[in-house]
Amino acid sequence: MAIRLYNTATRTKEDFVPIDPSNVRMYVCGPTVYDRAHIGNARPVVVFDVLYRLLRHEYGAEHVKYARNFTDVDDKINAKAAETGRSIRDITDETIRWYHEDMDALGALRPDHEPRATEYIAQMIAMIEGLIDTEHAYAKDGHVLFEVGKDPQYGSLSRRSLDEMRAGARVEVAPYKKSPMDFVLWKPSTPDLPSWNSPWGPGRPGWHIECSAMAKELFGERFDIHGGGIDLAFPHHENECAQSRCAGYDFANTWMHNGYLMVEGEKMSKSLGNFFTVDEITKGSSSHNRSFPPRNGEVVRLAMMMTHYRSPIDWTDRALSVAEKTLRKWWKLIDPGPTVQKSYLQNEVRRDVIDALSDDLNTPKAISILHKAASEGNESGLRVGADLLGLLDTRRGNWTISPSAHGIDELKIQRLVEMRDMAKFNKDFKKADELRDLLSAAGVDLKDGKHGSIWELCSHFDASKLPEIEDV
Repeated sequence: MAIRLYNTATRTKEDFVPIDPSNVRMYVCGPTVYDRAHIGNARPVVVFDVLYRLLRHEYGAEHVKYARNFTDVDDKINAKAAETGRSIRDITDETIRWYHEDMDALGALRPDHEPRATEYIAQMIAMIEGLIDTEHAYAKDGHVLFEVGKDPQYGSLSRRSLDEMRAGARVEVAPYKKSPMDFVLWKPSTPDLPSWNSPWGPGRPGWHIECSAMAKELFGERFDIHGGGIDLAFPHHENECAQSRCAGYDFANTWMHNGYLMVEGEKMSKSLGNFFTVDEITKGSSSHNRSFPPRNGEVVRLAMMMTHYRSPIDWTDRALSVAEKTLRKWWKLIDPGPTVQKSYLQNEVRRDVIDALSDDLNTPKAISILHKAASEGNESGLRVGADLLGLLDTRRGNWTISPSAHGIDELKIQRLVEMRDMAKFNKDFKKADELRDLLSAAGVDLKDGKHGSIWELCSHFDASKLPEIEDV
């Protein structure tokens, strides 16, 4: 089955045909490095990591190159430096280290290239000079602007009307602009801001020129895939297309965008108290007026993949709980133990998963195939299928808790569960609720059944929080 991908530029699913099968190239817009990555930042990392794994499988790891940049020159970074008194380099180095830690925790492979914008200033200046020479850009008062009116194809990627583009770009009316829609390629710097020498005076690049220059330097005038979140389609990717096209090259064959991330049905926002970083999710947090337990990065990864990448994702505690329970079940199946009966061959599962991913990264379907393999006791099929999704990586160790293997007093936990069941039988619901709350606080998850409760340990289990039998 050929790989088929949805191309934002054409609004259709297309067969993926690489320009050069021996040199498949994918560029994805990375973070602006001034603070911890939030879960919205993590979604494109997981999405394009799955695509990277699929391409490596189909074309060979040595024939696939993946670049994801770091924007390390930006007004948000400048503001943080001014606020904290720290150097910009110190802030960006620390933030890149955090980013690697967080994305490694999600099981994402490191890209082949991770260019920093500040390392490609010369290429940006050269590209801007070329745009001025062809009269697609102009210099005024130390600024250089791309003249949108000179590109008849402007808006073709995002397919927005002029009014929509004006609103979406939040255009600035400035005396140095010929038109409010013209966007900045270069801007002057005051002595307290980062600055590089240029033909237009000391200054720094605009955001949009950075990716165009870095992608061209790394991958040439045309490459296979450019990706990012849907929020980047306009104006960032539209502007990348325009300036690259007018500089004389066609840029990317396929444009891919993942959908928005919502939190419990609302847009993620610090003001709403639902803004969470990857670090807070994986280590647990009691900030933002709420408390939640730590979750292994693999749980976060699976929760992301349970929704198709182009659909909006609603980030909920329930989705995380479902992902964690699923992974616990799968990990138990692949733990060393009795020989399991295989109902079908592992390579059939592998092919099924590849076919699902080849259909525009249909991760929900791939996950359903793994559920089927698990329910049939197909341990080897589950292993190889999960590996394609970056899950159940035994090289990183089984993070789930096996009580007996960790010297946990299972008899004590079972006795507390039985005490709760007895309280329910006696209709002492207050005591039953108190025992459930105590067990939950210690990381013991209960599921009620006809013949009593079934319990299992969560990743945040803490034996020291279990109450003493005589105290309850």
